[in-house]
Amino acid sequence: MGRPRAFDEDEVVRAAVGLFAGHAYDGVSIDDLVTRLGVHRNSLYKTFGSKRGLYLVALRRHLADDIRPLTDALAAAPDAAAVLRLVTSADLGLLLLAAVERAPVDEEVAAEVTAALGTVDQAIADALGIPAVLAAALTASALGILLRGNPDGVGAALTRRLDPLDSKEN
Repeated sequence: MGRPRAFDEDEVVRAAVGLFAGHAYDGVSIDDLVTRLGVHRNSLYKTFGSKRGLYLVALRRHLADDIRPLTDALAAAPDAAAVLRLVTSADLGLLLLAAVERAPVDEEVAAEVTAALGTVDQAIADALGIPAVLAAALTASALGILLRGNPDGVGAALTRRLDPLDSKEN
């Protein structure tokens, strides 16, 4: 009979989210995971199968814990300015890294990223009463601002320009 698990899987996954969000998939080694998560190598492989297995679990946790609440908030956003503020203030680190680093080379990650962004787009479209393609453009703009660190108040300038979207008659 094997030894009982000596770690809390939920805590390990939460810590892995932070580790992958801070260093990206390729920037985290198995040794990093073992050291930073406090899990023995054999336990990590037995529980998650591989580094990629843990990454997928961590990505899905990030989507559930960080992206789903964002989409709920977006669905209740009163205007485009609120949408922009919500997206640019959200913790999207792992989603963004997954989109640029893993999605191009991993179909399963690409599917998760595509679904998550589609959910964000749909929440914005529903809240603002705008076409999905326009909501996707707003999402892309907000993510760009987030990635660039809002240089020179781009977010505020864009918010002022979004006023026409706030009128649902358009």
